[in-house]
Amino acid sequence: MASSTSAAISGRAAGGAGVVLMTLASGQFLMTLDSSVMNVSIAQVAEDVGTTVTGVQTAITLYTLVMATLMITGGKIGSMIGRRKAFAIGCVIYGCGSLTTSLAPSLPVLIFGWSFLEGVGAALIMPAIVALVASNFEAGDRPRAYGLVASAGAIAVAAGPLIGGAVTTYWTWRLVFAGEVVIVIAILALTRKIQDVAPAGRSSLDLVGVALSSTGLGLAVFGVLRSGEWGWVLAKEGATDVLGLSLTLWLIVAGLLFLRLFVAWEHHVVARGGEPLVDLTMFQNAQLTGGLTMFGFQFLLQAGLFFTIPLYLSVALGLSALDTGIRLLPLSVTLLLAAVGIPKFWPRASPRAVVAVGLATILAGILALIAALEEGAGAEIVTVPLLLAGLGVGALASQLGAVTVSAVPDERTGEVGGLQNTVTNLGASLGTALAGSVLIGALTATFLSGLAANPDVPPEVNSTAQVELSGGIPFVSDADLESAMEEAGVPPDKAQTISDLNADARIAGLRLSLAVLAVLAAVALFLTRLLPTRAVGQPADPAAAGT
Repeated sequence: MASSTSAAISGRAAGGAGVVLMTLASGQFLMTLDSSVMNVSIAQVAEDVGTTVTGVQTAITLYTLVMATLMITGGKIGSMIGRRKAFAIGCVIYGCGSLTTSLAPSLPVLIFGWSFLEGVGAALIMPAIVALVASNFEAGDRPRAYGLVASAGAIAVAAGPLIGGAVTTYWTWRLVFAGEVVIVIAILALTRKIQDVAPAGRSSLDLVGVALSSTGLGLAVFGVLRSGEWGWVLAKEGATDVLGLSLTLWLIVAGLLFLRLFVAWEHHVVARGGEPLVDLTMFQNAQLTGGLTMFGFQFLLQAGLFFTIPLYLSVALGLSALDTGIRLLPLSVTLLLAAVGIPKFWPRASPRAVVAVGLATILAGILALIAALEEGAGAEIVTVPLLLAGLGVGALASQLGAVTVSAVPDERTGEVGGLQNTVTNLGASLGTALAGSVLIGALTATFLSGLAANPDVPPEVNSTAQVELSGGIPFVSDADLESAMEEAGVPPDKAQTISDLNADARIAGLRLSLAVLAVLAAVALFLTRLLPTRAVGQPADPAAAGT
């Protein structure tokens, strides 16, 4: 295996490291772009395909769900048939999905093209990217390569609103997906430059393991994604419940039970001499589990920030999708600088130290934003926090990919890619759901308490609001709220009072949501002790040794 890897890396040198890296980074960029683009185009998409905003949000949820449930399977398939082949097949499926989406006349076609085909393609592509970086770059070069690939995905999240806002405003959202088809064709043309080690050998796919892992992950992720509507533990007002408890809780518990069955089944497969879907002994490797844990926290924090900050800019301040995207660009700049620059200028830096500094920088950015958030503040307050958050995320991106992959033999990199992307999807889903539920909960509590304490609000209005709004108040702009109150016939003086209370409650909700992210960043900072202290490619760190 070592000789075949060396041969592959030599071939990579001949083919051009820059072309390979650009190809893999472009794939990562595409995989991440869709959700952030679609989020700012929901209204136009709903109108064009004859559905509602809820229908488009369902498509977004299903896209995340398909990716999260199939990542482990996609990584295993890549190990069986070859990572480059899996990457190419995934690109073809993804391109067909993008073409279908760009032409979709209805919601079912949109879901088939975007949620299903693109989700399946991404599940093959993303684990393969992790493995292909390992087979095309020497150990010492991998941190920079992984940093650039990871930063391409993070930049896609930041650039998505800018791209989506511009294309949707001046043309149509369909051009984004048509453009993806062109990019996929270009990526496919460059895949011949990518070198791959020969697959370890064909073996039958553990279909029972696929079913159990997909069901478990699917139930858990779906529950998390719907937590804002259903509640986490107690069911929200008007939401379906079982024994008074939220469906979110039941789905997460059911998902964990299926995953427990999956673990038992994998042990059974190994005991009878079969090939498991996931080699569970990998989790005995402290470096791998530490890297995966940090990946989860990175994407949890990243998704939480990309949920709260655009809400502040677009709803609280009323910026357009295009202006919101421009305001997010500082994060992209510092993220790329850190992801590429740290491995270049400090190649021997301790991964544990770099990640700790990165998390501390993210924490500083969150705290700076909490301190600056107040009624009357403008869009300029997000610039410094975004610069700090970008540096922090870039620092994590520069280390974690190399840490996880270097923890296992080369033949296991595809499976590690599947696990890594499963963890990142779980982290991103949890970060968005957690930030959203805390935000709405704090907004509701602050608004209702302010309403009750305000003598200008008639008692009957307060009583009605306490009942009808207890399940959660939507995060709406001043313009939308004023329009709704005008239609409802609320007197101007009372409308102004309610509008002021809503503005205060929005700020309170954003600050509490960010405070929760700050606590999680502090927890992650404490857990950096799970990471190795020596750079990838340096002599092994005994404290981080595996099995």
